[in-house]
Amino acid sequence: MSIPTPILQVTNLETTFTTRQGITRAVDKVSFAVYPGETVAIVGESGSGKSVTALSLMRLIHDSADVTAGGKAIFHSRQFVPVDLLQLPEKQLQKLRGNQISMVFQEPMSSLNPVYTCGQQVAEVLLLHTKITRKEAKERVLQLFEQARLPRPDKLYDAYPHQISGGQKQRVMLAMAMACAPALLIADEPTTALDVTVQARMLQLIDELRVKHNTAVLFITHDLGVVAEIADRILVMYKGKIVEQGTVLDIFTNPQHPYTQGLLACRPSLSAKAQSRLPTVSDFMEEDESGGIRERQPQVYEPSLVDVVNAYVGTVTGIKQQRENNQKPPLLQVKDLKVYFPIRKGIFSRTSGHVKAVDEVSFEVKPGETIALVGESGSGKTTLGRAILQLVKPTAGSILFEGKGLADLRPEELRKSRRHFQMIFQDPYTSLNPMRTVGDAILEPMRVHNLYNSDKERRGKMLELLDKVGLSPEQAQRYPQAFSGGQRQRIAIARALALRPKLLICDESVSALDVSVQAQVLNLLNELKQEFNMTYLFITHDLAVAKHMADRMLVMHEGRIAESGTPAQLFQNPQHTYTRSLLSAIPTGRASDILAAQQKREELRKAIPAALN
Repeated sequence: MSIPTPILQVTNLETTFTTRQGITRAVDKVSFAVYPGETVAIVGESGSGKSVTALSLMRLIHDSADVTAGGKAIFHSRQFVPVDLLQLPEKQLQKLRGNQISMVFQEPMSSLNPVYTCGQQVAEVLLLHTKITRKEAKERVLQLFEQARLPRPDKLYDAYPHQISGGQKQRVMLAMAMACAPALLIADEPTTALDVTVQARMLQLIDELRVKHNTAVLFITHDLGVVAEIADRILVMYKGKIVEQGTVLDIFTNPQHPYTQGLLACRPSLSAKAQSRLPTVSDFMEEDESGGIRERQPQVYEPSLVDVVNAYVGTVTGIKQQRENNQKPPLLQVKDLKVYFPIRKGIFSRTSGHVKAVDEVSFEVKPGETIALVGESGSGKTTLGRAILQLVKPTAGSILFEGKGLADLRPEELRKSRRHFQMIFQDPYTSLNPMRTVGDAILEPMRVHNLYNSDKERRGKMLELLDKVGLSPEQAQRYPQAFSGGQRQRIAIARALALRPKLLICDESVSALDVSVQAQVLNLLNELKQEFNMTYLFITHDLAVAKHMADRMLVMHEGRIAESGTPAQLFQNPQHTYTRSLLSAIPTGRASDILAAQQKREELRKAIPAALN
């Protein structure tokens, strides 16, 4: 048998950035190959060079004088035969982008044009690269939207990006990437904003595309559970280098590098104890003075009598605190809340109906309690969170915070009250001011609410918060655009914590973070909960994270609460069909499930003949 030719052969790829602090080597002599019909996953922490590798291959960051690139990236194009993507003239490269090579970017809001409808933007790709009419392009776009499980495809065709949820934006981007059935699909965190059921559908769609058109997939992600479901091989990146590579089964069952071992251990497990400390990468490895990686030796810990007594006292104190919280009146009460959005038609924009984003929702949150709000994208989770903060005006119902109706407060009273309830927004790119340094972004709320005695004291608190979310003091002087998506989310978390609020609404606050930083942030949130008796409304599509964090869970479906209960009740004995479907879609990463996923993919390969055959 002849050895297949790789669709993409990358050799000694290098990308360096020149900044005031010096030269940063973001990608350092990276070499790998991707074969037709194969899925190669690149995993690693935020800032490890994953996204820069993808952007370098697409030549989307090399136009700046501060960026230099080297090496080779040979792509076997159907149109231009083998070409080096790093040397190809711009006009020829434009013919490849979106046609033979497609990319799904990490942040759909910044990738979609806000002045064009979602349908127009996907149709544009088809009209540019294929010879079809506008009517045929629209029909094809509606088919792609249906495949992506987007609700009301005909309505969504005419919707603008700001009118749909973050998960729906990501599905539009996936539909756009799949439009021309590319030979190589580069997917940069394509399922980050998606709930588990739609994520499972998207992974299935990508797999069907791969098999049907013999498409090669370069899949960049921090979610190791997703990797187990879709990948053939894994490349593990750390500080711009590939430190380990191998088949999915080898990496998951027998990781050799301490960094890989740390990544696998960081992921919240469905069997782990709730609100326990999650391990981080630093528990498995450390760097020596020369920058080399040294494996940490596992230490045998034998608790002393003092440790045992302190642990017992801490447990008793925690139980006592929880009992006291349960006896206190609720911190937050939501009663029969409705948030309806009008559907307008015609020249005079007459209301023809309503979208019931939140429909008669009621629940209470006790002080010191963590409530997880889970459900699919578009189920009303984010709208509910925004309505609680009065960022969206409720249609009906009441919201009481510490017994006071928020809708009854005057604007000045509401502004002062907002110190006590903060929100970490889903999209860190749009929630941070690009004209302010990240240090100023964290200092601003402390200044507005006149916290602490001086700017010097506030700055000390700001640096302390940056350190807690895993960022260095030097980064305080940088602007948001200088950070990766995961790093921006850490900045947004630090800003929300600056006021030490009584209630923190976390809207997909860890979805953009890699598993190691996610573990650090979840540990931090739990430490703050114990230290300051903080209360969380945790909005997420990640059921493993919800189980780890929550005291109670609310499952939302089509604007209503379908089921509620403790994590143990919902995971062991789910009553609602929708809850059961969410649980069945969770990728586990177990060896048995990896083998089962590979078997399904092989069956799919046989069921759908490759286009080349």
